[in-house]
Amino acid sequence: MLQIFISLIALIVTLGILVTIHEFGHFWVARRCGVKVLRFSIGFGKAAKTWIGKDGVEYVIAPIPLGGYVKMLGQEDTTVPESAEIPASQKHMSFAHKPIWQRMAIVAAGPIANFLLAIFVYWIINLGYGVNGVAPVVNGVVEDSPAARAGLMEGDEIVAVDGEPTVIWQHVTLQMLSRMGETGFLELTIDPADSASLRELQIPISGWLGGETEPNPVRDLGIVQLEIPARIADVIPGSRAEAGGLQSGDEILGVNGQPVRGWSHWVELIRNNPELSLDVTVQRAGSQTLLQLRPEAVEQADGSVAGRIGAYVQEMSYAELVPAEHQREIRYGALSAIGPALTETWDKSVFVLDSVKKMIIGLISVKNINGPITIAQVAGETATYGLDVYLGFLALLSISLGVLNLLPIPVLDGGHLLYYAIEAVIRRPVPERIQAWGLQLGLLIISGIMVLAIYNDVSRIL
Repeated sequence: MLQIFISLIALIVTLGILVTIHEFGHFWVARRCGVKVLRFSIGFGKAAKTWIGKDGVEYVIAPIPLGGYVKMLGQEDTTVPESAEIPASQKHMSFAHKPIWQRMAIVAAGPIANFLLAIFVYWIINLGYGVNGVAPVVNGVVEDSPAARAGLMEGDEIVAVDGEPTVIWQHVTLQMLSRMGETGFLELTIDPADSASLRELQIPISGWLGGETEPNPVRDLGIVQLEIPARIADVIPGSRAEAGGLQSGDEILGVNGQPVRGWSHWVELIRNNPELSLDVTVQRAGSQTLLQLRPEAVEQADGSVAGRIGAYVQEMSYAELVPAEHQREIRYGALSAIGPALTETWDKSVFVLDSVKKMIIGLISVKNINGPITIAQVAGETATYGLDVYLGFLALLSISLGVLNLLPIPVLDGGHLLYYAIEAVIRRPVPERIQAWGLQLGLLIISGIMVLAIYNDVSRIL
C-alpha cells in the first residue's frame, strides 16, 4: 500500500509539473502577443479550486492531472474571424484576429516549454551531479553470442557505438536502443585490453529487439557488464539451499561444468531449472567444493514456474565492485553544463520521434506504449532512487510530451500548426468542414492510443 501511495503521489506531482509548464508556455506567449486569456486550467474534471487573478484570468485546478488547457478570447472562431461575435473594442485581443505567425507561436509555445524544461533539468543534473558511471569495459562475453562471433573479448572497452562516443555503460545502452527494430550492422569501436590501437567490430542485426517490451540490448548481444559476484550472504532455514549444503560466504563458481558470470547469471540458472538436479561448484575457505542443489518449483503471477533455492546475495559497496580505473566522473560548471544539456535534449527528442516512426511502420512493438499506470510505477521507483534519477525521468517525459504534441494530429498542437501552415499557403483558413473531420479523426486516434496504453499497463500487471 505504501508503494501504491508513493506511486500515486509521484504521478500527480510529475504530471502536474509537465502539464503546468506546457500550458504556461501557451499562456505566456499568448499574453506577450496581446491575446486576452480567459481561463488557465490544470487538470480535467470538475474544478477543485477556482479563483480570479489580478489579471482577470480565471485559474482552475481540477482533480484529473492528465492534461489542461488555456482558453483565449476568440479561440473557437479561427475559421470565421471576420464574423466572430466579439465586440469591436476587444477584437485586437482576440486569438482569431491575430496574425497567423502569432497564432502559430502561441500554439507551438506549449511543446517548446516542455523542451526548455528538459534542458533546464539536464542542466541542473549536470551542474549538481555531473556524469557518473562505470566505464564500458566488457566483463565477459557469452559463448557463441553475437558479440563473441564478432570478436569482442573480455577486457575490451566500448568507446563508441555507431560512431557516437560512449563514456559509461548508460551511453552504450541508449545508443544501442536507438537501433531497435532495425536491420543491418551495429558498429562498435573497441579499445582492446591487449593493444594500444582501436579496432572496429560489426555485429549483424535483423529486426533487432523489435518485439521486446523490456529490451536489454547489451545482454541480448551476449555482453556481460559489471556483475555482482555470486557470493552467498545467508540461506533461509529449511530451504533447498540449506538442504543442498550451501553456506554463508560460499561463492558460486560454476553450474554443471559451466562458469557462473555473477549473481544475475546464477539467479537466471536457478529460475530456469525448477526441480532439476544441479552440480554446483563453490569456493569455500580457499578450496572448491561440489554440491548438489535442486531448485524448488514456484508458480509465478503469470502462471509460469520458476526455480527458487532460498539464498541471499552478499552486498558489496560501489568501491568494492568497480575498480578505481573504471570509475568515470565528469563535473561541469554553470556554463559548461549548458552544452551537454542541449545535446541530451536533442538526442532524446530524436530518439522519441524515431521510436514513434518505428511503431507506426511496425519495426518495434506498440506494446512499448506506456500509460498512466506504468508512468506512476516508474515515477514512484525513480523518486526512491534519488533526486537525480527522478529528474532524469521527468526530463525524458517532458521531451516525450513535447514531441508527441508536435505530431500533425488534429486536437494536438501539431494538428493546429498544420492547419495554420496550410492557411499560410492557401491564404485562407482551412474549411470548417475539413477541420470537423480532422477533429473526429484526431479524437479517434488519441482515444485509441490511450486505450492501447492502458491495456499495455494492465497486461504488464497481470
